[in-house]
Amino acid sequence: MAANIGIMDSAYFVGRNEILGWINDRLQLNLSRIEEAASGAVQCQMMDMTHPGVVPMHKVNFDGKTEYDFIQNYKVLQDVFNKLKIDKHIEVNRLVKARPLDNLEFLQWLKRYCDSVNGGLMNENYNPVERRTKGGNRSIRGPQKNSKSLQTNNSVNSGSCDEEPVVLRRSTSNTSILLSHFLYNLSSHVNKSPSSGTGAKNMKSGANTSSDFQSLTKEITDLKVSVDLLEKERDFYFAKLRDVEVLCQTPELENLPMAVAIKKILYAADENEDALAEAQEIVSELIIAEQTGLSDDN
Repeated sequence: MAANIGIMDSAYFVGRNEILGWINDRLQLNLSRIEEAASGAVQCQMMDMTHPGVVPMHKVNFDGKTEYDFIQNYKVLQDVFNKLKIDKHIEVNRLVKARPLDNLEFLQWLKRYCDSVNGGLMNENYNPVERRTKGGNRSIRGPQKNSKSLQTNNSVNSGSCDEEPVVLRRSTSNTSILLSHFLYNLSSHVNKSPSSGTGAKNMKSGANTSSDFQSLTKEITDLKVSVDLLEKERDFYFAKLRDVEVLCQTPELENLPMAVAIKKILYAADENEDALAEAQEIVSELIIAEQTGLSDDN
């Protein structure tokens, strides 16, 4: 079952755009960023679609704005996992911080799980909007400043620039958030018009705005190029790691000491130095065994 998929599984190579498309299509939402799903409400409803009637949707808060609200949603989700005997620990403390990478990894796992249950087919009898409003007035408002509430396909998308960017932790994500920050500043400059002053002052203000616009546009273009390059580089090395994993899982090779040593490193949690030491020990034992064998032959 998908609950135990490895970190190098193909599930974790699904991109952000595909995940967002999957969520928006299934639940009739209009999310534009992964961190908008940090409240846990989306995950609860995905499980509700996959296992109808199992999730108490009246307990799910789609308008949650605080970490406390998010934690309550994840408690509902963990209860559902326990009820279905899904052996998956939810890293609530990390997910509620709205870090895109943490939430992306969890959503990648969730998509793999849902696809494994229903073959990726959508339940045509499921009405996501009706299920969200079941049990009370749980309308979904568009995102407001410092708010992480969700937005339906029918709502206006003009308020998205009002959110302050979230500080991220990895190079690719940092570049993306800088891009969002420049877009925010660009919008502020473009929409700002002088309310008083002489014609000369207005002309000067307009010239400054035009100069700022060109400067920000250039920086945005440069950042887009940087993001594309970083994502290509990331995908390139992930693909190589995946090839190594597949090779090590070959029946003829998977039990060989060298393959075991490589998998120790591949499957190590975070930056585990012990994994490298264990792998080196396995390789050293292999070398000693070969040298001993050669000496015996002589």
